Order: sequence, then structure tokens, then C-alpha cells
Amino acid sequence: MNEVAIPVMSLDAVANVRDFERHLLALPQTPIETHHVLHGGMYARTILIPAGTALTSALIRVPTVLVIDGDTLVTLGNEPVRLAGYHVLPAAAGRKTAFATIADTRVTMIFPTTARTVEEAEAEFTEEADGLCSRRDPTSNHVVITGE
Repeated sequence: MNEVAIPVMSLDAVANVRDFERHLLALPQTPIETHHVLHGGMYARTILIPAGTALTSALIRVPTVLVIDGDTLVTLGNEPVRLAGYHVLPAAAGRKTAFATIADTRVTMIFPTTARTVEEAEAEFTEEADGLCSRRDPTSNHVVITGE
């Protein structure tokens, strides 16, 4: 399979994901654990989205590498695309992604940073940090920070 890239989204596409997000927020919420690693000038955050779960990301303002392992529908611009298996994708800044999982799916986002804390890294990649699952339920965080 040719790998795809996650593109910058149009304002209309972001608005569509925001509309979907408003609908999802009215439903019972699925707890999502977040695994954070700050190491070697890189920040990685991994979540497990259980099968049958719909989730939207924050609006991401930095380019990242996105690793998806599972089976999910994911928005690429205005279009949902099914990604099954393991994918390492370049992902543009200016995206707000929606996922609808068919099977358990792990998503890892990685980007270079000078952040020293998870909170600094979250504030760097989005202006919507207060809405992140990792902020709503701090007990669901697993953090590794090294001095390297």
C-alpha cells in the first residue's frame, strides 16, 4: 500500500470536525490513557482508542509524524480513509483529525521540541490543550521524561 500523508485541512474541513466533536461531547465519554515521552529533544504521545470509539484531535499547529497501528477511519482533509495495520505518516500542521475505530487502534504523535514538561509540549502543539484527554483526567497519564 502506498502510504498517505495527513494534509493541512481547509477551514471548512476543520469546521466539519468541530461539528462532529460537538456531537461526540454530548455522548458518554470513553476514558483514554495517554503515554507521554520527552526524550532527546522529541515529544511522543500515544493513545489507545478502543474499538468502536469515535474521537477527534485538538487542532494541531505543528508538523508531526503520526504512527497509526490498528484499524480506523481517519479524516484526511475532507475525506475519511480507512487505515488498517501499521502506518508511519507525515502529518501537516493545521489539522484537526477525526477517528472512528473498527479495532483497537494506537496513535502516536511525535515532534521535535525544547519543552521540559508534558504541559509545555501540549501547549506547543495546540492552543486547545485544556480540552485534551490528558488534561481532563490527569490520572490517565503515563509520563517518561529524561534529561537527554
